[in-house]
Amino acid sequence: MAGDAKKLQPIIIKRIKKNGHAAHGGAWKIAYADFVTAMMAFFLLMWLLGSTSEGDKKGLSDYFNAPLKVALQGGSGAGASNSILSGGGKDLTRSTGQSPAGEGEDPIRRKMAADIMRAEVAKQENKKMEALSAKISAVISNNPKLAEFQSQIRLETTPDGLQIQIVDDQNRPMFDTGSALVKPYMREILREIGTALNGVENKISLDGHTDRSPYGNGDKGYSNWELSADRANASRRELVASGMPDEKLARVTGLASSNLLDQQNPLAPINRRISIIVMTREAEERLMGGGRTPVSTTEAPPEGDAPSTPKQ
Repeated sequence: MAGDAKKLQPIIIKRIKKNGHAAHGGAWKIAYADFVTAMMAFFLLMWLLGSTSEGDKKGLSDYFNAPLKVALQGGSGAGASNSILSGGGKDLTRSTGQSPAGEGEDPIRRKMAADIMRAEVAKQENKKMEALSAKISAVISNNPKLAEFQSQIRLETTPDGLQIQIVDDQNRPMFDTGSALVKPYMREILREIGTALNGVENKISLDGHTDRSPYGNGDKGYSNWELSADRANASRRELVASGMPDEKLARVTGLASSNLLDQQNPLAPINRRISIIVMTREAEERLMGGGRTPVSTTEAPPEGDAPSTPKQ
């Protein structure tokens, strides 16, 4: 019996289950890759700072401080270096690798910058001319003597600058007939205008004009060319007498009847005039550089076959 009971006793087997470690995932790999990338970028930055010339560094600094100014002006210190080696470029005497100003620059970029600067200068010149025109108009209006002759004084802003024209009138000629002797009222007009122009830095162009009627035997001797030149020079003397420096005058020219104001009526008194132009900087450079050829005062104009009559 005891043996049977022993046989019936259950046998209990204890098995211990061993659980595996929890999965860590790959997040640490991404963090490590970011760290390595950041370190590589840092060392690249250090290498670039160590190998970049002083000119490039200053150019970068200037650009972020004033990008428009650097883009327009360029030049030394505006990233003009073309070598990372000290003394690089064509100018080996320089210690920072700068190349001469303008070397290696894009010509289209230079042209665009020059156009922007030219447009800005023209804008400022126009404002100056408008202010000068208003000033001269005020001088004429506030002077009772000049106001009487206001219809003979014309102000116009042209591409070359402010044009002041003093035109003749049938009943009020500016000069004695056939001569360059200035009438008293014309003298006063010129001196007032000269005083108003004294504070202007721009150069002055002075032209004399006549109508189409011939002067005496002008085809062989003294003609409208000489007469218009003499009248322009007489006007110059009045401007200088008002205090205007003589060196302010860039050109004094006699144009005779080559540029009529009234093309439909070449004998009209309005064609006899003195033209004063306060030139813009661009017009001054064009004139001084030979861009405009002054008309000779010795060449005979196309006077036609009109009878010889005294010239006014």
